[in-house]
Amino acid sequence: MTETGNLAVVVGAGGGIGAALLQGLAAQNRYDGLIGLGRTRPSDWPDDAGWRFIETDITDEAQIARAAEAVALQGVPSRVIVATGLLQGQGVAPEKTMRALDAAALQQLFLVNAIGPALVAKHFLPLTPRDRPGVFAALSARVGSISDNRLGGWYGYRASKAALNMFIATLAVEHRRTHPLGVCAALHPGTVETRLSAPFPARSPVAGRLSPAESAQALLRVIDGLQPSDSGRFFAWDGKPIDW
Repeated sequence: MTETGNLAVVVGAGGGIGAALLQGLAAQNRYDGLIGLGRTRPSDWPDDAGWRFIETDITDEAQIARAAEAVALQGVPSRVIVATGLLQGQGVAPEKTMRALDAAALQQLFLVNAIGPALVAKHFLPLTPRDRPGVFAALSARVGSISDNRLGGWYGYRASKAALNMFIATLAVEHRRTHPLGVCAALHPGTVETRLSAPFPARSPVAGRLSPAESAQALLRVIDGLQPSDSGRFFAWDGKPIDW
């Protein structure tokens, strides 16, 4: 890999969608190197010189900065995809009512779903190409759309994803000043069969569920079709725009 190598970076490479995105990017055969970031290297990580894994916790800015420095030594990332997210975990669960609101849980949701991706953008957007198209995309969620909120509940998850959407829209304003061909976009991956969504039914009976591979392929089609005029916007896995 040379310093001018065309790279694709997936943050959250150990998750279901993140792993599938890397496989999809590899199948495109257009990148000189694939780089995955995550807390723990997956046991099935390919033993291939073109694949590199960098242990990174997106809640730790120092680790993000070190990962960005390592990527910069490898080449120029024309694709940076943040595929991390938190819906439930220890001390964190989707709230059905305001009575369930908890400060510590809200802080953790915002740290993982909004602050972490914003810090990834802080350190990785400057590495993206200036003389050719590049995409920074973060996986959001349709439930983060304020105008689409008709069911209520899920306070922390909704609010943290709405915060991520605002980060993306604001990052796009600044990014286009120095990278006019670049795109910053928020993407809804659909309801995907992963650990995140397994305990919950699909929010829409029409939408059903996608496999990680189906979602990843659809997301990559959307990403590859994005134009500079799409920067700062929010799209679903099927390419349809979502209102903020």
